[in-house]
Amino acid sequence: MRVIDSHTEGEPTRVILSGGPDLGTGSLADRAQRLRNDHGWFYAATLAEPRGHDAMVGALLVPPTDPTCVTGVIYFNTVGNLGMCGHATIGLTATLAHLGQLAPGTHRIETPVGVVSAQLLDANTVRVTNVESYRLQAGVTVDVDGIGPVTGDIAWGGNWFFLTEFDQIDLCPDNIPALTQTANSIRTALQRARITGLDGAEIDHIELLGPPKSAAAQSRNFVLCPGGAYDRSPCGTGCSAKLACLAADGKLAEGAVWRQESVIGSSYDCSYAAHPSGGIVATVQGQAFVTSEATLIFNTADPFRGGICAD
Repeated sequence: MRVIDSHTEGEPTRVILSGGPDLGTGSLADRAQRLRNDHGWFYAATLAEPRGHDAMVGALLVPPTDPTCVTGVIYFNTVGNLGMCGHATIGLTATLAHLGQLAPGTHRIETPVGVVSAQLLDANTVRVTNVESYRLQAGVTVDVDGIGPVTGDIAWGGNWFFLTEFDQIDLCPDNIPALTQTANSIRTALQRARITGLDGAEIDHIELLGPPKSAAAQSRNFVLCPGGAYDRSPCGTGCSAKLACLAADGKLAEGAVWRQESVIGSSYDCSYAAHPSGGIVATVQGQAFVTSEATLIFNTADPFRGGICAD
């Protein structure tokens, strides 16, 4: 299986160029469901130890159904599919540029949740225009074990998020274990209270927000992703969800730049335009760097060829 690895503002992406499972034809959503239902081995085998680690996100290239798109892609982590992934779209675009397949300019990419565009500004800098983002509910309070009541918003940015301003723990690298435990407890509380996204969808991303460390930024975040790893980048879909909440509250003007800092100090420059349906269309700009090219080998004699996932 041929892959290229990159990182976007610290968060890794593994692009699967060839050797992935045959998902047949149909919509991207149908093929993503087929990946989930028929090829569950694929997630941990390609991303988890011993070939990767829990924080790695995959991008499986597939033929698009939309002829105006340069590729189709199914994003996934060690435990399952992701709807959209901002950092991985930036990483994918930089990877295709590294391969000589994309020139500077704007390129359309088909994902299971819709078509996004990626503007390649230079070899490493990409501006992604996401699918429509919106806030579903504001001011939702949940009782969290060991913490008490926590109030936040539920929003869609290509994945489902619970976003909360959180001042009980400083959002810094030294506190990542405590932040991870807190975000996990919030996610468990949401599940226990049966609080969901649209049509009962699981809220699988938790975004804790606080003041920035840099004078150039407006906010800092800690984002817990499905599977239990935290996002090293400021999280592209999380930024989109955050902008949807800011827009709904009238706290950020259309076209104004919002710089979002991650827990490790990397940043995205974000802005939005209004969407006719009432949500927003967010743009997220960051940098990605290719780190390796490799061929993954799956030896039938290897007892851990299917990967090792932490429980």
